[in-house]
Amino acid sequence: QVQLVESGGALVQPGGSLRLSCAASGRFFSINTMGWYRQAPGKQRELVATITSDGNTNYADSVKGRFTISRDNAKIVVYLQMNSLKPEDTAVYYCNIRGSDYRRRPFDSWGQGTQVTVSS
Repeated sequence: QVQLVESGGALVQPGGSLRLSCAASGRFFSINTMGWYRQAPGKQRELVATITSDGNTNYADSVKGRFTISRDNAKIVVYLQMNSLKPEDTAVYYCNIRGSDYRRRPFDSWGQGTQVTVSS
């Protein structure tokens, strides 16, 4: 099993920056994709950014040019650097990791979420 713990959420003013971290622990055979999703009150959960094990990234149009996803494969940690934050970025941010266990079966793990609030 794989457990994820997010950290770094906070209250920040518009235009500010924040860095989220997600630490993973547990047993697995391989990790295919690591990513961040977010959910604002009254909204559906949406993809923010993903990164594959070989470094390919994908971003939601709303965050392109402002957010950067990165990972440390040795530590099994994924980061989300958020710059030029806007009030509409306010949401609970969730870490997600997808991969395969030792029986080559896929797994999909989620963290508990960390609150990001952008307000003056």
